[in-house]
Amino acid sequence: MNAVLNHDDHDLPDPGHRRPAGVDDATVLALGKLSEAFEVVEEARGLLYAFHRRIGTADLALGRAVELLQCAGHTDLADRLDRELLGRNVLEGRWTFQVLEEYDAGYYATFKSLEQEAREALVGGRRHLYEAEWKEDERTHGHPDHTALP
Repeated sequence: MNAVLNHDDHDLPDPGHRRPAGVDDATVLALGKLSEAFEVVEEARGLLYAFHRRIGTADLALGRAVELLQCAGHTDLADRLDRELLGRNVLEGRWTFQVLEEYDAGYYATFKSLEQEAREALVGGRRHLYEAEWKEDERTHGHPDHTALP
């Protein structure tokens, strides 16, 4: 059975986006900044995955270019590209998948874990409290396009 919300309940943020009792502004601000930093790390991770995809696509195109150069009779150039560039490590000893794995297992995993630990310790694991309070400050209560909840 679904709980029926009265008008006042529907105009409040969900409990998971409300500040726990006793949590001060400085803590919410600090966790908001930590969340902002982690979001940038997530964005950077996406760019790293895009780099991985683009290098893979380039390597496949390079392989086709080598084949076409060989077919066109430019075997010396094709052989040099094949030998020196096709399949080359992007960093010493690493293809891009290895760069991703190292990043994910190291810096990214550590950042993600510490960000979550900070939220667990300080606000019971709640996420985006700073943004939720910002939304409450910015929205026009009672306006149909400014509701607290979907």
